[in-house]
Amino acid sequence: MAYLKKSPWIIHYDASSCNGCDIEILACLTPMYDVERFGIVNTGNPKHADIFVVTGTVNEQNREIILNIYNQMPNPKAVVAVGICATSAGVFRECYNVAGGIDMLIPVDVYVPGCAARPESIIDGIVTAWGILEEKRKTMNTAPAAADAAAEPGPVVQEPAGGAQ
Repeated sequence: MAYLKKSPWIIHYDASSCNGCDIEILACLTPMYDVERFGIVNTGNPKHADIFVVTGTVNEQNREIILNIYNQMPNPKAVVAVGICATSAGVFRECYNVAGGIDMLIPVDVYVPGCAARPESIIDGIVTAWGILEEKRKTMNTAPAAADAAAEPGPVVQEPAGGAQ
């Protein structure tokens, strides 16, 4: 982990789960598992978050909220689906109001299976997402430079001083 540049901030959203995975995510913050030893901070503001941790299923009531949080996060960003409900809708898959797992709405980078997912698995998923986030950051930083180097200068077109006549 020495190659990592900054500590990730996560935002957690419970998308209508049974709260089993939420309790396990909160357990990650306790001194027993101490996710903050990696520098991972839980924030409440999506504009400051790097990793979006979602539990539960997508339904009509939370579809806009999930999209809103995801769209407010700055690029690059990573998404972690925690629990079987977030990965595939689990036992609620056939319910009338359930659209499916989180990947039905937004792209997911890391899946953490389990019902409820263990804190060790959640921490491993977040650290994996951290590595993916760093890779995305590297490609973001090198892509514009490579595109600029490959681009040839085009013709310079000047407008007439008096405007179109």
